[in-house]
Order: sequence, then structure tokens, then C-alpha cells
Amino acid sequence: MGKDYRDVLMKLEEAGYEAYLVGGCVRDSIIGRKVNDMDITTSALPEEVERVFGRENIIPTGIKHGTVTVFREYEVTTYRIDGEYKDSRRPESVSFTRSLEEDLARRDFTVNAIAMDRYGRIKDPFGGCEDIERRLIRCVGDPEKRFSEDALRILRAVRFASQLGFQIEEKTAEAVHKMRDSLRNISHERVRDELDKLICGRNCVNVLLDFSDVITAVIPEFSPCIGFDQRSPYHRYTVWEHIIRAMDSAPAENLTLRRALFFHDISKPACATFDSTGRGHFKGHDKAGAELTREIMKRLRWDSRSVDTAVTLIANHSYKLKTKADVRRMMSAIGDELFFLLMEMKKCDNLGKNAFVAEENVFFDSLIAEGKRIAEADECRSISGLAVSGRDIMSAGLSGEEVGKALEELLELVITEALPNDREVLMEHIRRKINA
Repeated sequence: MGKDYRDVLMKLEEAGYEAYLVGGCVRDSIIGRKVNDMDITTSALPEEVERVFGRENIIPTGIKHGTVTVFREYEVTTYRIDGEYKDSRRPESVSFTRSLEEDLARRDFTVNAIAMDRYGRIKDPFGGCEDIERRLIRCVGDPEKRFSEDALRILRAVRFASQLGFQIEEKTAEAVHKMRDSLRNISHERVRDELDKLICGRNCVNVLLDFSDVITAVIPEFSPCIGFDQRSPYHRYTVWEHIIRAMDSAPAENLTLRRALFFHDISKPACATFDSTGRGHFKGHDKAGAELTREIMKRLRWDSRSVDTAVTLIANHSYKLKTKADVRRMMSAIGDELFFLLMEMKKCDNLGKNAFVAEENVFFDSLIAEGKRIAEADECRSISGLAVSGRDIMSAGLSGEEVGKALEELLELVITEALPNDREVLMEHIRRKINA
């Protein structure tokens, strides 16, 4: 069992130093959200923290910026004042201070500039508690100064508004829009991590509608989607609003599904054609969107598995499944797990369209039920599940590419139930074909 954070605060106080919980853990505690990491700030210098806890209990994780990890669990950072920012990412230097207020003054938003001691007493010099009550994201001090120090704060403001269900205070919002292009200075990995959190927020629809320019600053490929009228009887929203409403219908905890929905219609404008009645059609947008998504996700440094999963789902999200054989084919093509995700994706996609379209979700539920029956019965839905192997086919006289083609043919016959998955029946079919 690890040490309690109160033990860390108490030992620092007993040694004559100030010590507080600070930042997100305090904010979330006040709001009533689950608290994860406990960050501690103190008037003690790093070497003083080391003397209090002993070198064996200290890891100098960020010693340059005054941060050490105590008991392998708690980050303890000395009160500090940030030096000049030259790259919109990090200060050139930091200087330590004995003033808690000076430390809180350098932080991004008032809701993150609240400190709490081990007795639960609050230090809140910038009105963060009031902003929590008002449900506001507001910069500490001048918003443009805060954002010029670290441009990622622009995206963090939008992310916090999405996650917490807060509004962005007027002057802070003005600076977000004005300074959005400075996000280009931020590493792809930091942008990616913020986007993952943003798209799972409970207020993501309103935030993404109001701050679409922030998203296009980091993913310019979305620009054609903003305001694009689909001119379709199935759709009541622009491409952008459809994307985010479909995404919002997925469970917030299912990041994999939300990512796929976030990108699923990104190529609709590029693939749009309009018939003589003015109705929009988007042939091929699924495959085109899958390839564009691959480019974007690789650029923003998502891992290969996340990229492949999103691309597979997007490439197949418009595919029409009508029969049991279609279910088996799709399960064969993408695997059981992605098949069930794809069906949920189709349902979410429908929920972002005109209301009548969602009636089709009953049919998708039937396909899910059929998929579960196939999986539970372990019915053949892949070449490896056939009752014959490549070696069996070769023993009948085929070789090279002929073997693979024969196995694919047999799989299709089994999937469509034209033949049972029985070794003798399948081998007899191959022998007749060879002798024909």
C-alpha cells in the first residue's frame, strides 16, 4: 500500500515548509469528479524535499523545473516563476519562489490555480472556485499572454470546456480564436492527446461547433466539412455537424469508436456530386476518407493499431449488409471485434441524420445478434476455419496461387451455405473441379 498524499503534505509542513495539493486534482475534487493524479506544490526547494524524505524515496523526474517524485507516486514541485517563453511551448528558464500566489499566477486557467492543504482548506487567489460555480474556463490574467507562453493551452481550453461541460469566458474565447494558428508550433503528440480527451467530452458537440476553427488549425483537412450542405433527404446537418453529432452518440468511454466517427465523413466534400435535382451523392467517400484518415493519424503520431482500426472501420462504414452471408463475409474480412464495432458505428452514424433514418438501427441490432450467434457457434468465417487446409488442396493436385484461390472459393461456398463445412464434401468439390 502506497503512502497517503496527506503523509507527504504533513512531512513537508513538519519540516517547516508550505505544501498543498494543486491543479486538476483540486479542481476535480471540488466538482465531484474522480481524482486521479495528486500533484503537490511546496515552498521547499528540490534539495530540501530530498532532505525531508531521504534520497532513497526521491526520483528527480523534472529537477530542472523543480519537480521530484516522492514514494514513486507523488510529483512534488517547488513554487516557481516561469521565465521568458520564446517558442510557444516552454519557458527558457524557471526561478523558484517561496510565494504560493506567485506560483499559482503562472498557471493556465483559474480552475487549475486552486490549492488545498491537508485539512481541505482552499487557497484561491484568482477566483477559480467562483468560476467552477459559474461553469467557466477563464485564463489566469491576460489570455493572450497565457496562450503565447504555451500555445497548447488554446486546445486545452477547448478540451476542458468539452470534458467539464463549461463555457469558455468571453475574453478567453476571443484569444482562443485569435491565436489558434500558433497551435502549429505544438508537437503532434501533445495535440493528439488533447484531441482524444476533447472528443470524449460530454459537451463536445457545442464546443466543436463553436470552436471548429481550432480543430481546422490542427487538422486543416476538416475545413471543407464546415458548413457543407449535404442536400440529402437523409441529412439535416452540415457534414461537420453530422460528424460531431454522430460521434457524440457513441459512448464517451469508447475512444476507439469515437475516433473512427470523428474522421468517418472527412472526405464527403471532396467526393460530392449533385444530380439534376440538386441532391447530393458521396460515392467513394468511405474509402477516400479512410486513406485521408490514415495520413492524418500518422502525422499526429497515433499508434499503428489505433490507425489501422480507425481506417478499417471508416473504409467499411457505408458498406451495405443485407444477409447472413454478408455478416459472415464482413466478420471474415475484418474480424469479430471490429465487426461489432462497425455495427455500433453504423448505428451512431444514423443517429446523426434525420430522425427516420435511425429506424434502420433495429436492423443493425439483428445483424449484431446474428454475429453473436455465429461467434458463439464458432461457425466458419475465415479460411483458417475451413475443414480443409492448403495441404489438403495440394494433395488433390493444385499448387501455387491455385491453392489460395481454391480456399477462397470454398470459403465463399461455406459462407453462403452452398456447401457445408465438411472435409469430404469440400474435397469432393475440389476434385470434381480439377477433373472437369
